[in-house]
Amino acid sequence: MTTELYPQHLLGLCKQYQTLMSSTDVDHLIISSGSQSYYFHDDHTHPFKAYAGAQQWLPFVARPDLFILLSREGKPRLIWPDKPDFWHTTAQIPDGDWQSLWQIETASALKDWMPALQGRITWLGPLNQQLKSLATKPEINPEYLLHPLYYQRAIKSDYEIACMELASIKGVKGHLAAEAGFHAGKSEAEIYLDFLAASEQLSKDEPYPGIVCLNHAAAILHYEHKLWQRPDVYYSMLIDAGANHLGYCSDITRTYCNHHASDGALFAELLSQMEALEQSICKAAVAGTDYQNLHQTGLREIAGVLHQMGICSLSVDEQMEKRIPQVFSPHGLGHLIGLQVHDVAGHQIDELGTLLKPGDDAPFLRLTRRLESKMAITIEPGLYFIPMLLDRMVREIPQHGCNLDLIERLKPFGGVRVEDNLIIAEAQSRNLTREAFQALKA
Repeated sequence: MTTELYPQHLLGLCKQYQTLMSSTDVDHLIISSGSQSYYFHDDHTHPFKAYAGAQQWLPFVARPDLFILLSREGKPRLIWPDKPDFWHTTAQIPDGDWQSLWQIETASALKDWMPALQGRITWLGPLNQQLKSLATKPEINPEYLLHPLYYQRAIKSDYEIACMELASIKGVKGHLAAEAGFHAGKSEAEIYLDFLAASEQLSKDEPYPGIVCLNHAAAILHYEHKLWQRPDVYYSMLIDAGANHLGYCSDITRTYCNHHASDGALFAELLSQMEALEQSICKAAVAGTDYQNLHQTGLREIAGVLHQMGICSLSVDEQMEKRIPQVFSPHGLGHLIGLQVHDVAGHQIDELGTLLKPGDDAPFLRLTRRLESKMAITIEPGLYFIPMLLDRMVREIPQHGCNLDLIERLKPFGGVRVEDNLIIAEAQSRNLTREAFQALKA
């Protein structure tokens, strides 16, 4: 499917870039994938991840020291690194019909091809050490190119959507294995390995380090650990983990409950209400919607859940005035997604680079744009029992109306987060995550 869609995707990129180059008097544009980096005073390398602006062009996973060269007309040129190495596997140019769309050449160094370029030259992406020794001095990462390119990257081509669909399927396969591991009584580390195996990934291949939280650890939003020790009692599991297909990401979160644990029925009811809340917001996420308003809707609905569950006795309006929902849900509703998990330009509202930062009531909101057709976003409301924020509420918010005894009973479960990936449409957006779960459970 992606192979069939790739030629039109590439044609669209060429048109977009070459039109921009003509309007800004750029004769040649070099896009760098980046180079391998090393740990300090060590000969071991960091896991490599290509610059997203280079990966967007390629129907394979980009390797280090690869360059894309664009001129105002003609085919894009792919400069493949010619570096024989008996220590490592020598990467070969991938086979496929895609090659006919490119002018492909190999080079061992920048000096083999850059000095021949004439006119105004620009460079996008990570710098290369070899640039220092060349007389040719390109303009590095100019904002007049980055701003419009990053702004438009939020709108996905059919090829990109197909890649994200496949990334969602891989991610959901991992989530189903993780769910089975939780109910089988495995540790965080064991569940994580089950996720990787089912999604056919190594940890270096993930779009972001997967999060597996058992019990109270779910109250730590970016929990870093994956413990081997199995807990004495299983209350809950929160797993936030995705997969990658040709550089495109899925970002999926699910929360599970042990119904047999003490207060398991109580937490299960909370989880059910958060599932319904998340689906309601997903249905409202259509073209033309202001994402900041959607976030505020999410906070009001969380206030409704808090009231209905007896966690807070205040009305929704009273809770909003006292910022009670932010105590239980301190992060934003979601973000752009694509070549990066938190994709660029979430606060950028035009091609000039104008920024619209979120207000003080939503300082961590990563997306402030109005939704457009074929945007890819996440929706991920959460409700957590975070001791630090609860303690601050008790100290700083008089008459907060919260049932502290009930909260203590729910703390062992940590919290709830449910996250789906959407492709925005005019009337009803596509939910790639739910589609994948439905297909794999059928």
